[in-house]
Amino acid sequence: MTEQEKPAAFRPHGHDIATTLALLTRLPVRAKFNRTAQAVWAFPLAGLAVAVIAGAVATIAIWLSLGASLTAAFAIATGVIVTGAMHEDGLADSADGLWGGWEKERRLEIMHDSRIGTYGVLALILAMLIRFSALSTVAHAGVIVSALLAAAMLSRAVIPFTMTLLPHARTDGLSVQTGRPPRRAAVLAAIIALVLSWIVVGFVPTVLAASSCVATGTIVGAVAKAKIGGQTGDILGATQLLCELAALVTFAALTT
Repeated sequence: MTEQEKPAAFRPHGHDIATTLALLTRLPVRAKFNRTAQAVWAFPLAGLAVAVIAGAVATIAIWLSLGASLTAAFAIATGVIVTGAMHEDGLADSADGLWGGWEKERRLEIMHDSRIGTYGVLALILAMLIRFSALSTVAHAGVIVSALLAAAMLSRAVIPFTMTLLPHARTDGLSVQTGRPPRRAAVLAAIIALVLSWIVVGFVPTVLAASSCVATGTIVGAVAKAKIGGQTGDILGATQLLCELAALVTFAALTT
């Protein structure tokens, strides 16, 4: 294992929250990136910030009686703007690369290409359709804000485990620059997400949504390991988005 592959020593710091906000959102915060690997424990808090803003917009839409569909649409648009669509970009690139190439080198080359292909377009369309349908359902049930908060935190808690358990698939890129986080940071991220989600949506919905996130993250990780030998920044983005969709679908199913 190289020095870059070795997990860094873990010690939580208040500045880590600003680091994760700068890394995972487009919010104007001042941050240092000298301990990004250790800061992954705060990923769920970055998700919480995104969801709070999207939830505020959804609440305004509800107050204006715009209906479940428009409420869901505005919440989605807000989330995409706040994150800079980085997770959607990761999903599109991952779909193109993992299914558009026949060998590891070619798949990584496709994922690195800024152009989007058929697999990427279809992945984004299906992801947005599922997200819109799930959020419309929970909006109709009057629980869209709590669903947004819990799904955002639980899905981002999966990323540190993916970073810790899977090796880097390439020698450069954002994931490599970030480094491999210590397992204690990943565990703390999971604890934060589970506790805060429990407070927001309750114990049983949290367990079910977290289970769906773990299952989804495991599947994505297994596919990435088999096809490109590990994880990249695109794989991490795709993992977050797909886990969020799994959580939202779970919450939607619980409201019907």
